Amino acid sequence: MAKSKSESGDQIFRVLPKQVGTTVAASLREWLPDKSWSQIRSLLKSRRVMVSGNLCMDEGRRLRLVDVVKLLANPSAPPPTKTDVKILHLDSQVVVVEKPSGVTSTRHQEEKNWPERRKQLQPTLDEMLPEIVARREGKRFKPTQPGKQGHGRPQRFRPVFAVHRLDRDTSGVMIFARTPDAAKHLEHQFRKHSTGRKYMAVAMGKVEEGRLESSFVRDRGDGIRGSTKLPDVGKLSVTNVRPIERIGAYTLIECRPETGRTHQIRIHLSESGHPLCGEKIYLQPLFKPAMTDRSGAPRLALHAAELEFEHPSTGERMSFSSKFPPDLAEFLNKLRDQANKKAGTGDRGLEAD
Repeated sequence: MAKSKSESGDQIFRVLPKQVGTTVAASLREWLPDKSWSQIRSLLKSRRVMVSGNLCMDEGRRLRLVDVVKLLANPSAPPPTKTDVKILHLDSQVVVVEKPSGVTSTRHQEEKNWPERRKQLQPTLDEMLPEIVARREGKRFKPTQPGKQGHGRPQRFRPVFAVHRLDRDTSGVMIFARTPDAAKHLEHQFRKHSTGRKYMAVAMGKVEEGRLESSFVRDRGDGIRGSTKLPDVGKLSVTNVRPIERIGAYTLIECRPETGRTHQIRIHLSESGHPLCGEKIYLQPLFKPAMTDRSGAPRLALHAAELEFEHPSTGERMSFSSKFPPDLAEFLNKLRDQANKKAGTGDRGLEAD
C-alpha cells in the first residue's frame, strides 16, 4: 500500500495501477480496512478527504494514477458562500467579481449532468452568481413550488456565461458575461490575448525577472500537464515574471501572462525551479525527485490582482483590481517575520511599487 503520514497527522495515499478508475470511497475502504462503508462516507461528508489538493465530498469520484488522496486529521474549512463573493462592477452586459479561494469557477464537463442535490454539495461560482446578481439588482422572486416528492424546485435566475477561469484555490478578479453576444466578444479578447492580466504570487527561492516561454502539452509523460521540447508539438505559453520583494527563501512576484493556458503560471514557475507556495500538483519535475514546500502557505499563493478588457457594448477600456486577500496577506507577514528574525535585521528587501 502506497501510504505515508505527514507531520500534521494527515494520512496520504497514492493511487496504485489496480485502483485507477475505482471510486474514492472504494479506495478509502481498501486503504482503511478498519472503517465501515458508513464511516468512509462520513469522512467524505465531514470534509476530511482531499484528492490532488482539492476537497472531495463525492464518494463516486473516479481516481487516476496521478491522484494523491489525503485523509485530513481535522475537517477542512467550509467552502465560500454567496456572501463571500464581492461584485466589483455590474451592468446589463458584464459582471466583474472578486472570486474567493476555495470555489471552482465553472463545473467540469463530466459534472454538468449531475443531479441538483449533488451539485449543491460544492456549488461553482457561475452557479452561485445568478442569484447574487439578481439580489444585487433588487429583483424579487416567487417561492419555489414543491416538486413531486415534496422537494422545492430550484429557482431559475438569469444565467451568466464564463469567458475565462481561475483555479479553485486562486482568488481575485474574474469577469462573466450576461448575454451570449457579450460572451462572444469577451471570449474573442481572451483568445487574442488583448486583455490585460496581472497576478501576484509567492514563490520558493530567489526569482529573477524574466520571460518564461515554452510549449504546453496535456501530458508531459507522467499524466501531468507541462512543457515539451518536441518540435511542432504543444501550444505556445508565455509568462512574464518580475520580483517585487525578497522574503528570506521566498519571493513575492508579479506575473503577466501573454497566453492563457491551464495552470500556466504554476507550471512555468515550477519548471523554472521556483514552485508557488502552497502548490500541490507541480512540485515534482519530470523523472526527478519532488521538491518540498516548507512555507506553511494556507493555500496556493496565487491571486488575480488586475484585469483589463474592452467593454463588449461601449468599447470602453475597463480595468479592475483586487488587493491580496487576508489569508495571503497574513501569510506574507509571517514569512517577513521569520526572515527578519533569521537575518537579525528589519530589512524587507524589495518593496512593492
